[in-house]
Order: sequence, then structure tokens, then C-alpha cells
Amino acid sequence: MVARQAETGFTTGIDQSANTPQSSVVAAGPARSGGEYFATPEPGPQRRYEALRAYLLDGEPAATVAQRFGYTTTGLYSAVRDFRANRGGARDFFADPRPGPKTAPGKDAARARIIELRAQGHSIDEIGTVLAREGVALNRTGIHEVITEAGLPRIWRRRDAARGGPRREDLPRARALADEDYPDVTGQLTGGHPTRLAGLLLALPDLLALDLPGLVDAAGYPGTRDIPAISYLLSLLALKLTATRRVSHVHDVAGDPAAALFTGLTALPKTTALTTYSYRVDHARQAAFLTALDKAAIRLGLAAGEVVNLDFHAVMHWGQDPALEKHYVPSRSQRTRSVLTFFAEDADSHALLYANADLAKANQAGEVMAFADHWKTVTGHDPDLLVMDSKVTTQDQLWALTERGIGFITLRARTPKVTAALHALPAKAWTSMTVARAGGKSRTVRVIDDPAAKLSKYPATLRQLAVAGLGHDEPTLLISNRDALPAKQVIETYARRMNIEQRLAEAIRSFGLDALAGAVPLNVDLDVVLSVLAHTVCAALRRRLPGYATATPDTLQRRFLTTGGHVLARRNQIVVRLDRRTYSPVLRQADLPQTLTTPWLDGRTLRYEYA
Repeated sequence: MVARQAETGFTTGIDQSANTPQSSVVAAGPARSGGEYFATPEPGPQRRYEALRAYLLDGEPAATVAQRFGYTTTGLYSAVRDFRANRGGARDFFADPRPGPKTAPGKDAARARIIELRAQGHSIDEIGTVLAREGVALNRTGIHEVITEAGLPRIWRRRDAARGGPRREDLPRARALADEDYPDVTGQLTGGHPTRLAGLLLALPDLLALDLPGLVDAAGYPGTRDIPAISYLLSLLALKLTATRRVSHVHDVAGDPAAALFTGLTALPKTTALTTYSYRVDHARQAAFLTALDKAAIRLGLAAGEVVNLDFHAVMHWGQDPALEKHYVPSRSQRTRSVLTFFAEDADSHALLYANADLAKANQAGEVMAFADHWKTVTGHDPDLLVMDSKVTTQDQLWALTERGIGFITLRARTPKVTAALHALPAKAWTSMTVARAGGKSRTVRVIDDPAAKLSKYPATLRQLAVAGLGHDEPTLLISNRDALPAKQVIETYARRMNIEQRLAEAIRSFGLDALAGAVPLNVDLDVVLSVLAHTVCAALRRRLPGYATATPDTLQRRFLTTGGHVLARRNQIVVRLDRRTYSPVLRQADLPQTLTTPWLDGRTLRYEYA
């Protein structure tokens, strides 16, 4: 799961002890007056000091120390990791109860500008937009912290007219472009319609390569009398590619000429129309769309699917009184009302392959098998190897994968019995090996490869690898039904599973995956599928740009997809001139077609020009 470090680290695991009864840590009476201070450590630095001293210096067991000082075992281990990693020394660590960066130069530099914009009545999103325009990279959390520290109250996003944007009632009515919307203009392009989103049209070549019209037809998405199905999908996709956080913010881009051309409409549909449309499509259509999309991605070499990483992600609900189940939300470190989503990622290309929000607690364990069925529909055969966290599925489902001939690698929970058995083994039972890490680095670990481990509900034996030296006090336990894979490959393959968390972080940052307010999973289901499509388009676009093979979607959005310019729509050709920017030389060298024909623009030719 994607989680904030501060919420999964030392502070949440340790500081919860502030509510622990004092009797749990009271020692015997002091020998001299004043000793009471040491008998009952105060919550905070003193108690942390005593707990770490007992564990690290005196060598007491973690469970004993955690119970005596009122912490969780996980919180104690987190404190130990933070203490060992602290570069400021013990004095610095215990003086500040929150390890981590002590300064934020970027936030400090923007502080005066943020307060100035807030005094003018701008919301956090508006301030973020202004800062980005001024070249200041500061996320919403940093802006919120500056506003809170200044003691300023929270305000809601202003209406479009108050923000200087177009009023909803003044925007043109959304409908498919007709012949009269393409004026017959001759001569050189000297003007045209100014646009903030000329770069959005750079995504068209890859949408055509993926055969988006064919994908929409395969899914059977519905249209209306005035707006075709493909235009609805492109309108929602335009919000993803331009980092527009919510459907309710569509008015920020609805009247932009480039956005309108991208969708084949006179303007993007309004919030109500897009929201209503999301409730018209069911999960079966989403599944059919993903099947067609994955086939196209494989055909274009964007995915192989030999090794697939799987994970859940809970999308928190922000409304009132939702009829939703409670799931663990990493960003809040708590269980709360949310929509559970499931994602699959190609381990080699890092492309997202699958998403589903039509889930409930009763059927979430079977989602692994549902993906296997999906992949067999796409390729004609089952996936070769699935890599997942221990919480993704159950032992019964693992056995079902084995019976079907599908390989898996997952974690096994460390029970006291298993841990004690590992500690009882002699040192010569462990084998040292070097495994690769992210960024080309390596790590030396010690491994015990047990080919006949037993689980409580798995009817056969499994291969278990106990791996010490991965940064945890206790060995990590990996289980797999692939006996022939070298131990080194098993460890490195599972280590790459963390990539899917990076993909989800990218979807949250770039495509507004967590900025949802839906109380019904149906519209979230369409949203996560569109996030997969947007991620695929970005993966295809970065292959066309020299030097951007590993660029993240937010980089592509910031440098290319939101580039301004001018659009001139002629009767037979559409000319898109992109403004001169720092990254214009990259576009001139990019593998972009000189012209392309777009079906949803009545077959008109589109041509790029660079200022």
C-alpha cells in the first residue's frame, strides 16, 4: 500500500503510548527522593530513551520491552530503525520526538507567497496552480502546513467566476463538432485560438496506436444523442492527463480549444453530465475495455505480463454518511469508510494492466483468481507468476492457484513459533548471497531455503525462504510454489513488488486517484480504469521522447501535456502550434508523426508545429 512515512514510522507506533496507563511502566519504589521521575518515564523523549535503552543496551526481548513501556512491538521496531538511521546522533534524536527532515527550504521560500495568495481568498488548489505557474514545486500538503502554521482558517474552493475563470453558464454547450465548427481559413498560421493545453494533443498518436475507437466499441460504452461514447471517455481522460483533480473541476478546462478538439466536442461536458455518465456504465464494460486495452498494450510492446505484481488500495470517501465498508487507508493510518480497489502491474515494464473497484470484503480474496481469468482472456493462457503481499489473498486461494498451475510469491506472517525455530538453527544453516536492489545497488543477505514448509490451511508443502539482512530485526519469510526458481531470483522478484506501490503513488499524484468523493463504487470503478488508460498513454508517450524513458506521468504533464499554444481548425486540417519552452527541443526530436488522421474529428488531419 502507498503510505506516508510519518504515519507508518516511529511517531504513530510510539506516541500512541501517551494514553497508556501509567501503572504499566511503574517500577519499584525509588531508593532516594526524586527517583520517581525515572520510575515512571513521561510519554515522549524520556520513555523512548528508556525503551530503546532496554532493547538495544540491556538486550531485553522486543515483546517484553513493548509491553513494559506500553508500546506496540511494531512501533518499537520502527523506533529502532529510526534511531539507527538518525544521522544527527542520539542527542538530536531524543531532543525531537519526530525524526525526519528538520528544515523545508522549498516550503520556507514559498511561505510569504502562500500567505499573500491566501489573503486574497485563494484556496489550496488555486495556490498550488499559481505556484506551479511560477516554477515553485510544492504539493498540497506543504501549502496546507504553511496556512495552518500561520493560523489562517480553511476556506472552500471559490466559484469559477470569482476565480477569474469562465462561468458555467457562459461555457458553450457540449456537442459533437460539425462542419460549421471548422472554418475554412487559408494562408499561414499567424494567430488561431490561444490555448493553455496544446500539449494535450500530443497524446493523440498513442491513443490512435492503441485504437481507442476499437476499445470503446469492444467495451460497449454508451453515448447520447449529442455526445458519442468516445467523447465521454476522452473528456474524462483529458482531466487525468492534465492533472485536474476532480470531475467537479472540469470547468477549468471545459472551454479550452485544445481540450475541446481532443474530445471532438465544442466543449467538455459539465460536471453533472460526466458524473451521470459514470453511473451509466457497469463493471462488465470496464472489464471488456481492460481486456481490449491489454491486448493493444501487448501488441505495442508496452507490457508482457510474465511476472505480475498485485496489490489493493483503499480510496477514502470524503462525503457524509456513506454506505461503504471500512478498509485500512494508508494515508490516514486507520480504518475508515472507503472504496477498495485492486491493481495489477507488469513487473518488467511497470505498466498498469488491471484495475477493479467492484469489490467487497466478502469477495476481495478471490480477486487474484479474477485477474488470472482476465489475463487468460487477454492472452489465451494463465499468468506465469503472481507476486503479492500476504494480505492480498488466503491460503485457500493460493492452493487454487497451485492447482491451476499458476506460480506465486508472497509473504508469510512471522509467528513466534516460526521465529523461535529459525533462531534455534546453527549459523551454518544460513547461506550468504548478494541480491540486487533498486538503483543498481546490492545487499548481502543470509537465506535458509526450506522446500517443505507447512501452512495451517494449505493442503501441501510449500517452499519457504527465510531472509535475514533486509533491514528488519527478524527474518522475512517468503513462500512460493515455484521450487525451480533460484533463491536469488525469488528474493529479487519479490523486492520488485514494491514497484506497484510506486505506480499507485504516481496515480494519486498525477491522476487524482485519491481525490474521489463517490459514495458508490460504480463511478470509482470507471475512474480507476481511466487511470490505467492514462498511465498506459503516458508510458507510450515517454517512449517517443528522447531521454524520458523513465519519466513519471507528473513530469510529462508538467513539461509537455500542459504546454500552451495556439490551435487553428481548418476545414481539412488542424494545426497545433506549441509555445516555445525549455523542453521544446525534446519535442522537435521526438518520434511524433508529422500528421495524423483522427476518426473522432471526422477524419481531419492534425499537424504539429513548434514555435
